[in-house]
Amino acid sequence: MKKYFLSFIMLVIFETVAVTLWLTQNNTFYLFNFSYIGISISLGIFLYVKKYKYARRVAQLLVGLYMLVYLGGICGENMQIEGFWYYLFTGVFEAATIHYAVAKIFGPLLFGRGWCGYACWTAMVLDFLPYKVPKTPRKKIGWIRYITFAISLIFVSALFLAHIGNIERIMFWAFIIGNVIYYVVGIILAFVFKDNRAFCKYICPITIFLKPMSYFSLLRIKCDKSKCISCGKCKNVCPMEVDVTDNSRKRKNGTECILCFECVKNCPRDAL
Repeated sequence: MKKYFLSFIMLVIFETVAVTLWLTQNNTFYLFNFSYIGISISLGIFLYVKKYKYARRVAQLLVGLYMLVYLGGICGENMQIEGFWYYLFTGVFEAATIHYAVAKIFGPLLFGRGWCGYACWTAMVLDFLPYKVPKTPRKKIGWIRYITFAISLIFVSALFLAHIGNIERIMFWAFIIGNVIYYVVGIILAFVFKDNRAFCKYICPITIFLKPMSYFSLLRIKCDKSKCISCGKCKNVCPMEVDVTDNSRKRKNGTECILCFECVKNCPRDAL
């Protein structure tokens, strides 16, 4: 049963959040929402342990489509960063605010950038593209993410400062249009740089929250140096180009590990 421990722990964490929010907010939606997400992610990890080839993709699609289609499209919640700013400015503790707190601000202290690997609806689509392993060297243009982060904040701030009416409707269309832009830009970058995760590395504004918290993540892939033969296979298959053989917090691209476990699956000595 030890190998299913991670799956169980993830389920416990999300069920704890679900029950806590349900009782404190007196809203059964939170019980359903976080229970569903927790079960989906735990199922993905469980299937990975059972060596199912598309285990992570199952979790990605279950959570990603739920947030994109149901929460975003049907319920009209802007789950993008613009929605976070909107609810934060209005002082409303709603879906987008809670989502960011759990998945992208405080959650990464526990599970790092697991969100990017198992739940992100943008990466959900980009991971279908052919360049699962980067074919070109990493570019030094990560500063672009700070621009997109600033644009999202300025956009929502301008709406409030200009006293624009019906902002909630604008947020809905910002979610729809924003996602279209993300997908188009993400797909173009993937083919230009021959890297499915180029958007995540250079453009995504959410990484501004994720990266500093992921530095202190409790859940990390570690290397057993006594088994490692320095074959380099783990680095060659990593979509985020993380040096998992270095166990220090300062390892190369360490804050970008999405816990896809490709390195673990491809290690010939089970050193990871």
